Amino acid sequence: MWASLGLLLTSALVGKVIAERCPQICICDGIKHQVTCLKKNLTEVPVNIPQITQKLDLRGNEIKVIPRGTFLPIPYLTHLNLQKSQVASVEEGAFRGLGRLVYLNLASNNIAFLYQEALDGLSSLQQLILENNRIEEIKPGAFGQLGFLSFLNLARNSLVYLPDMVFQGLPLIKWINLSHNTLHVIANEAFGGLPTLRRLSLDHNELQFLPTEALSRLSGTNWLEIGHNPITYIGEEALEMASLKQLFLDNMALQDVSHRAFVRSPLLHTIDFHNNQLFVLHPLREMAYLKKINLTGNPVLCTCNMRPFKEWAEKARIHVDVACAGPAAFKGQQLESLRTRDMKCGGHGYEEELLASLPTLPREPEEDAPKCPAGCTCSSDFHHANCESRQMQSIPKGFPSNTQLLDLHHNEFHSIPKGSFPGLKNLTSLHLQNCKTAALQPGAFQNLKNLVYLYLSNNSITSIDPDVFQGNIQLAYLYLDSNRFTQMPKGAFSFLPNLLSLHLQHNSIGQLSDKDLEGMEKLRWLYLTGNHITHVSPKALRDAKMLEKLHLDENFLQEVPTRSLRELPNLIELKLSKNPIKYIGGGAFLPVARSLQHLYLDSMGLEQVSFRAFTGLGPKIKSLYLEKNKMHNLPSLRSFTALEVINLSDIPFYCNCQLLPLRKWLDRLNLRVGATCSSPADVRGQKVKLISTFQTCPGWGTKKAKRTSSTKARAGKRSNRKRWSGNVQIKRSKKSKA
Repeated sequence: MWASLGLLLTSALVGKVIAERCPQICICDGIKHQVTCLKKNLTEVPVNIPQITQKLDLRGNEIKVIPRGTFLPIPYLTHLNLQKSQVASVEEGAFRGLGRLVYLNLASNNIAFLYQEALDGLSSLQQLILENNRIEEIKPGAFGQLGFLSFLNLARNSLVYLPDMVFQGLPLIKWINLSHNTLHVIANEAFGGLPTLRRLSLDHNELQFLPTEALSRLSGTNWLEIGHNPITYIGEEALEMASLKQLFLDNMALQDVSHRAFVRSPLLHTIDFHNNQLFVLHPLREMAYLKKINLTGNPVLCTCNMRPFKEWAEKARIHVDVACAGPAAFKGQQLESLRTRDMKCGGHGYEEELLASLPTLPREPEEDAPKCPAGCTCSSDFHHANCESRQMQSIPKGFPSNTQLLDLHHNEFHSIPKGSFPGLKNLTSLHLQNCKTAALQPGAFQNLKNLVYLYLSNNSITSIDPDVFQGNIQLAYLYLDSNRFTQMPKGAFSFLPNLLSLHLQHNSIGQLSDKDLEGMEKLRWLYLTGNHITHVSPKALRDAKMLEKLHLDENFLQEVPTRSLRELPNLIELKLSKNPIKYIGGGAFLPVARSLQHLYLDSMGLEQVSFRAFTGLGPKIKSLYLEKNKMHNLPSLRSFTALEVINLSDIPFYCNCQLLPLRKWLDRLNLRVGATCSSPADVRGQKVKLISTFQTCPGWGTKKAKRTSSTKARAGKRSNRKRWSGNVQIKRSKKSKA
């Protein structure tokens, strides 16, 4: 009894402490030790969260930076959710002190880099969600402190390359999800040191062949998803995974698979080939455990060439899903339902010719050169070389030929001459930031055919010769921000067919002209923030039809470049913030209405927005930023039904009856918007959603009044019916008595 009473008193005391310390803007649950600050427009983590909090929900805020030691006052956290909080930077030591944390969700933010000590202190973490960020590169050792991690989600990022030992330090990992990235290259030792990994997701990437060597390190993995990659051929012994049981090779471009492709993965029991281009499949005779093969969606020809496969599948009792695409007599029939003696060839031989014409992918042998230039450090484990901040005035030579990342930033290379990087055919990432570079000579990066990342930020480059990038066909990320360009380096990108992301922010570019983006058919992200752009030619963007993200903020545009947007059918994000645009006319965003999801129109000094400005927009828009402008009203926003974020703060709304449609829309919106009145004087500074001024406006209670009157009318009719019915009964009664 006394123990129970003591427990009740303790619980009451804890609840009182939590109530006293709870941030005013949040909701605190003292029993579950949980604090929720959902969609509160917070720009930093509140400082007065109860120390004993175990679950903290900060979703949907504006916490762009997580500084060092942010969570030290709340060391008992086990679950932390920062999803959709606009996080762009996680400083080293940001999570130190969270030794009990088992779940961390950082999904749907703006994180581009993972630094080596960013995740320090998370010694008990089991699940790390980094899905849907902008992560382009993972620094070696980034996960080195996560000894108990079992699930790592890196899906929907911008990864192109996985270096050796990138996941080192994850001895208990069970599942790594890398789907929906743009992976081209996976180093041979990328998956080294992962004995417990059971599931690997590599689907929806841009791999052109199976990364055989890298996958062979996964001795314990039994589930592999690698569909939705442009792989055309799988050769002999292409997959060496001793424990693999389920393999997904769907939705690729497969035209042929060797009958010995999987002999080094003897435990395979399920292979999914659906939606490929296979006309025929050879018997996989050496696969003793195989039980199911899915070939649906392939143009399989049920001729004599498929007869051996059918006979083998029947004998081995393997279930095969496939409908014949030909010949005409068998079209649409299941292969299992056919008789083998009916599967004949017409003598044309076109299937054999097709298979014989498929190319093979030759492999170049690697060379070893364990040297390192004086003044630099070379890591044989990670294939990295570092010469950072060594006051070098010429680029050193003699790096190991297997070097994949070369860091030379903060030196003094005023010019990069031709052939500056000999023998580095495996180089993937090259860092030349802050090197006082003014000139790039033609052929400066020659023979770097595997280069994916090139960093030339914070230099003094004014122009680029078109031959500078000749031969760099794999280059996907090019950083030329904070240089001295006054115009787009026209023709400089014509040798970069795989360029995905171009950074030219913070230069002095004055306009975008026709053919400025010539040769960039695959470009997805174009960053032009902080230039001097006053005009965008109507055809300036026509060569970049795959563009998904366009940042034109902090320029000198005086109108929305509507005519230029007609060339961008896939645009998802458009930033026009901090341009001196005073007026937005009708149909300004109509050309991109079908694809646009994120629109930034803040801090422009906007004075008027046409009632047709947002025509076509709405159902797909997820975020709309209009804060810090000068208009007094807004056009109808009723069509914006999928909004997750909207910011209307620092707009001088005139809160009279003309604003009633906006007020009604805000009442139905379950989001924080920050809209406040600027005038009349008696409501200045008050929330638009809270003032009573609108209750006197015509139409404020129209629907309510109509409902009330119709209800009374129905009630009156019922009453009349009752009275009439009563009269009839009375008359009948009198008649019967008579």
